[in-house]
Formats: sequence, C-alpha cells, structure tokens
Amino acid sequence: MGAIFALMIPSTRESWRSRRYRWLINLWPCYLGTGARITFLAADWRSLRVKVPLGWRTKNAYGTHFGGSLYAAIDPLFVLMYRKVLGPDVVVWDKAASIQFKRPGRSNLFAELRVEDEEVAAIRAALGEAPKVDRTYLVELKDAKGEVHAVVEKVVHFRRAAPDRK
Repeated sequence: MGAIFALMIPSTRESWRSRRYRWLINLWPCYLGTGARITFLAADWRSLRVKVPLGWRTKNAYGTHFGGSLYAAIDPLFVLMYRKVLGPDVVVWDKAASIQFKRPGRSNLFAELRVEDEEVAAIRAALGEAPKVDRTYLVELKDAKGEVHAVVEKVVHFRRAAPDRK
C-alpha cells in the first residue's frame, strides 16, 4: 500500500513533459559540459535528482572528482526549479554560491534538490512585504553509501516581476 500511495504524490513521479525538459536540460551545452546528468525531474518540478559520474569529463589530475564539475552540476538547478514553481510573477536569479569539499570523490556522486511547500509560501509571504528577498539553500553531493563528499551553498535572489516584464 505504501508504494502505491507514493506513486500518487506528484513529487515522486515524472510526467512526459518533465522527462522531456530533463532531456533538454541534459543536452543544453552549458549543462552537458559539466558531465553531470539529471536523472529525475518530478512532474511538478519540486524534486530533482542529479548524478555526477566519475569519468574523463569530471576527473581531476588526482583521479577524483573535479570541484568545478561538482559545483556546475548543481549551479542552475534551483533557479530552473523555482522559476517553474513560482511562475512568471517572480523573477529568480542566482546571487552567490560556494562549495565546501568534505572528502575526495572516487565514485559516482548524487544529489537531490527539493522545493518544499513551506519554502514557496515563505518566499511569497516575504515578497508580499518586500520587493525582493534572498534565500540560501544547501545541497549535499553523496556517494552510493550516503557519505557526503561536498556541500554546495546557493544564495538565490527572488523579486516581484515588473508588470510589463511578465
């Protein structure tokens, strides 16, 4: 019964449209160059999974993950997700980012990004009081065992769209 219920929750399944967007993002030259692949994009754009394989495109001189590939794998994703979830009334931009390396990556790494209902409500409430707001998000890149290899911190800027720019 639990598995059937999970399939009914929008964030746990892809639609043909979100699968098509996932393929297009993976083929987008800027993202294609990272070596990473989005492996899942929920139909409602509130959940996304990324795989960063260890290979010739993502390996550094020491045979571990190149830090730039790890960061680039995460870089555009919150903006893309929040733009879709919040709609044309809100402008979404990256404002700042940092990455902290915990241990060398010697295998495939994975990350999951989520847009929670509470966060969307908080952004909308903040934009009701001020024309713009910045929010900070953390993403952990983990191996198959669940060990954290890097943490990416993203500061995302939200502002109300000008009426003539929707």
